[in-house]
Amino acid sequence: MTQEDKNDVANLIEARRDYTADTLRRSDLASGPVMQFTRWLQEARDANILDATAMNLSTADAQGQPHSRIVLLKHFDEEGFSWYTYQKSDKARQLAENPKASLLFYWCGLERQVRIEGRVEMLDAENAESYFQSRPEGSRFSAAASIQSAPVENRGLLERRVAELHKEHPNGNVPRPEHWGGYRLHPHRFEFWQGRADRLHDRFIFERTEPDSDWSVQRISP
Repeated sequence: MTQEDKNDVANLIEARRDYTADTLRRSDLASGPVMQFTRWLQEARDANILDATAMNLSTADAQGQPHSRIVLLKHFDEEGFSWYTYQKSDKARQLAENPKASLLFYWCGLERQVRIEGRVEMLDAENAESYFQSRPEGSRFSAAASIQSAPVENRGLLERRVAELHKEHPNGNVPRPEHWGGYRLHPHRFEFWQGRADRLHDRFIFERTEPDSDWSVQRISP
């Protein structure tokens, strides 16, 4: 790569586009944030947005260091937003130290994002078992073979472990690992962001101070 090419890559000042897909007015909002999220998620799926249920899960450890990664939303309701993972992974350890997190959904094709913040709890084993058994066979064997976030010498070790598990469970019924389970984020704050022309974006906050209190709604500046 020439120095000129490197300069072109490093210079991102001109990397921009305008946002013209839609608007978001106070009158457009649903009566509650979960209903509004449901509406937007369905519109993202109807628009064939790739991985519409993918969300950036951000946690912080005991030292306050933030950590982010993409996980998939598996179910949600008025109680909260749930996903599944190995409960001895890095994110699980961070949530044990600091049970607060945020979720970010970004639907580029609709020029929308949703931020959700709240307190996180573990789901019970029955819930985890039900979801684990609903997964494709390959995903179940991979979960059983991998100790998520633990060091591994090479990929071959993982592949051999999967092969061994297939021999041990030729019927495909590999057991759920003891420490594989789910989490639910109980939200206290939502932000709905709609990109607008000239960066004069629409942003609305739903917030409440107590789990059973009413949601307040506020437009905030871009």
